[in-house]
Amino acid sequence: MEYISQEVAPGPSAISMKNKILCCECGTPIEPNPSNMCVACLRTHVDITANIPKQAIVFFCRNCERYLNPPSEWVQCSLESKELLSVCLKRLKGLKEVKLVDAGFIWTEPHSKRIKVKLTVHGEVMDGCVLQQVFVVEFTVNNQMCDDCHRTEAKDFWRCLVQVRQKSINKKTLFYLEQMILKHKAHENTLGIKPSPSGGLDFYYATDAHARKMVDFVQAVLPVKVTNSKKLISHDIHSNSYNYKYSYALDVVPISKGSLVCLGKKLQTSLGHISPICLVTKVANAIHLIDPRTAQMAEVQNMAFWKSPFEAICNPKHMVEFVVMDVEIVRDNEKKNFPGQGPVSFRHVLADVWVVKASELGINENTIHTRSHLGHLLKVGDSVLGYDLAEANINNGNFEKLKQDAIPELLLVKKYYDKSQRKQSRNWKLKHLTEDVALDTDIEADYNEFLEDLEEDPEMRQNVNIFKDAARQQSMPVDVNDMADPSVPRITLEEMLDDLVLDDVEMGDA
Repeated sequence: MEYISQEVAPGPSAISMKNKILCCECGTPIEPNPSNMCVACLRTHVDITANIPKQAIVFFCRNCERYLNPPSEWVQCSLESKELLSVCLKRLKGLKEVKLVDAGFIWTEPHSKRIKVKLTVHGEVMDGCVLQQVFVVEFTVNNQMCDDCHRTEAKDFWRCLVQVRQKSINKKTLFYLEQMILKHKAHENTLGIKPSPSGGLDFYYATDAHARKMVDFVQAVLPVKVTNSKKLISHDIHSNSYNYKYSYALDVVPISKGSLVCLGKKLQTSLGHISPICLVTKVANAIHLIDPRTAQMAEVQNMAFWKSPFEAICNPKHMVEFVVMDVEIVRDNEKKNFPGQGPVSFRHVLADVWVVKASELGINENTIHTRSHLGHLLKVGDSVLGYDLAEANINNGNFEKLKQDAIPELLLVKKYYDKSQRKQSRNWKLKHLTEDVALDTDIEADYNEFLEDLEEDPEMRQNVNIFKDAARQQSMPVDVNDMADPSVPRITLEEMLDDLVLDDVEMGDA
């Protein structure tokens, strides 16, 4: 009799049990691992988060609403933002010993002064066994005043002071500097801006680096002379630390657009033998000059000016109004040319002009002849402003050295337009660094002259932010511009910016 043996194949449960071992602590079947323990038993023996504090403190300044980012930086963070999460994680010292896998906020009441962060970390334990653990860290928000707010409350909030001054009668250059600062936002890091009673601005800063940045900006846009000083406030003999207050005095060139200057012999020769009496056409990073009788131009750089300084012998306040009686354009063969002559302006046209003082018109018409660079603007019957050097009282060393033949009787500066009409049709405005300036009569006149210069010089307007005056446009009659003289220079609407106006409008019922 013959027997046939049959083998039975093992089931899936038998195969799975065959590859598992029993936990050495509780006897639960587990996958083989170096510790021979299950996850529950392994957690009872090893805690990878033992060196990580479960409670910590973050500091918050209530005045400026910033959090302390160790060691000394204060940052602006909103609740449950990645910036605040970074600040919280930096407060946990033992986090470097494990691998951070995930981190996120757990919602808490915003006014509870508690911030909860849920962390997931990996850690290697017992001969290469990697354990993952999730835990929660609770941060307590403590109030602490930052250094900037502390100095503000102690009335000792600034460390550096930048003083901008101009020792001149006319302040148009300071108005131009103010608009340059506003356009390029060079005043963002200031703690405060105050006007000076003597004319000028004071900028206060918390650090010397921010003050130096402002000094470098002013030096880039205007010719200035910088003088710095420092004052010792306190000294710690134990840590050998000093606390200073720094001051920077910026002296702007005492010249503005439209001023008449008299150059020294050495500077005159270095500028292409230009005439000693010149008119200032522009004050930017250099002083731009023009000889009204030849249209020859020159530029005086910052270093060249302070090596051979000169001052204005006549300012725009000394200009006299004249009426044009006749204009005759000068031909090219009649112009004076000589070897070594500097560049000549092609934007201006030389002309022989005969004028009469507006105050003497119809009474004693004493016609005065002069050669001017305004031949492209003037026509018979126009009003023009100029300097009457024959009757001017000038006290200047360089001017007294000139021969009588080299001094012209009259120099024309610019065409005159009706000031009241220009002011009435002005539908734009400028912004200011501070509104605490008390405008007296002289400063207000200088400011109106600066506005007129903006209307007459398109190149100058490129460096200034001009805003629409909505209130002025609404109150202005529709036909004002139609009635105005078309030759009067004005700023177009395309060059104006829309002013930001925040109006609180009550919401109606839906």
